[in-house]
Amino acid sequence: MTTALKHFGIVAHSAEGAALCFTSFCHEGGVRLGPDLHPDVTVDCIAHGLSIKAWQEGDYEFIREIHARSISNLAKAGAVFFGCADNTSHIALEFPGPDFDLPGLNIGDVVAAEAKRRGMKKVGVLGTKFTMDGPVYRRAFAEKGIHFAIPENDDDRREIDRVVFEELVRGKFLDASRAFYQGVIEKLKADGCDGAAMVCTEIPILLEGVETVLPTLDSTRLLARAALDVATGAANMPKWRGGPQTEAR
Repeated sequence: MTTALKHFGIVAHSAEGAALCFTSFCHEGGVRLGPDLHPDVTVDCIAHGLSIKAWQEGDYEFIREIHARSISNLAKAGAVFFGCADNTSHIALEFPGPDFDLPGLNIGDVVAAEAKRRGMKKVGVLGTKFTMDGPVYRRAFAEKGIHFAIPENDDDRREIDRVVFEELVRGKFLDASRAFYQGVIEKLKADGCDGAAMVCTEIPILLEGVETVLPTLDSTRLLARAALDVATGAANMPKWRGGPQTEAR
């Protein structure tokens, strides 16, 4: 049976989000294929700290090269397609450059497709400052006719970012931060949003089992499920190999 399945490679940038993507892929595989079964999956993780300075300086070419090295490692391990379990990384992945060694799923497109499927018209984005200010979700949502929104308050956006980098990527999930994120989602609803996208891959861990006033889009698990669709043949192999992403590519 396993010979018909495709080997999935996970590009990890921070540990928590990649771990959730990995376990979600494996557990969902067990649901679809039978107890304890899933397609082959490999994770490659080059330390997140090596990229921090580059993020601060906007050196996306440097970060892209690090991810290209991870993708090459995954190809050598036998993976035939990749997904990156980090939303912010897609700014660098979409930065112009040589084709990656493997085709990959674009997490922005995966989330936007689910928002469209669920009939969402205006989606509030919660992620790092790079993701909230960056192009990935603006493009992905626009291509699906969905209005992109971020929290209006500067202090809220700074706190969202601080929690990600000082707590979530380090495995700290605090009640105070959980309540803060719930409050931000309430403000997004008041701003007319009909959905909230958790597009830092650790946010779903923080809000696990928490009731919110808006339906949420869990980017981490959506990526894992999309990858499982590809790996099991339920969806076509992706064609994107980095660089500017369009529906026509």
